[in-house]
Amino acid sequence: MSAFQSIEEARAYFEGDRFARESGITLDELACEQSVCSMPLTDRHRNAEGGVMGGAIFTLIDFAFAVAANNTHRPTVAQQVSVNFLSGSRGSRLIATASCKKNGKTSCVYNVDVVDDLGRDIAQAVVTGFKL
Repeated sequence: MSAFQSIEEARAYFEGDRFARESGITLDELACEQSVCSMPLTDRHRNAEGGVMGGAIFTLIDFAFAVAANNTHRPTVAQQVSVNFLSGSRGSRLIATASCKKNGKTSCVYNVDVVDDLGRDIAQAVVTGFKL
C-alpha cells in the first residue's frame, strides 16, 4: 500500500525538499517501491573541469530513494549509501530510477540507477534506509 494517494500528493510533500527543488530535480514517475526522478544539467551542476559534480548526482540519487522509500513507509531516511560513478554525462539531463530490493520491518534496501538522456550509465547506488 502506498503512503501517497497520487503522484501529485507526493510532489506536494517533496516541495518541502528545498535543496532538491532548487537543484531542478523533478518527480516524473511513482509506483509501489519505485520512483523515477530527473534533473536538467546546467552550469550550476558543473565542476571546475566542466563535468557534473558528484554531489549533484548524489542529490538526485538521494531524492529518488527518498521518494520511493517514503511511498512505502513514511518516514524513511537514508542510513548508508554506496555510490559507483561510472561515466561522465554527455547529455543535458540525468534520470534516476530507484527500485526496492528489500523491504524489511525497520530497514529497506534500494538500488538507484542513474543514466543521462543519451542512455549512458552515469552512476549506480545501493541505499539502506531506516524506517522511523
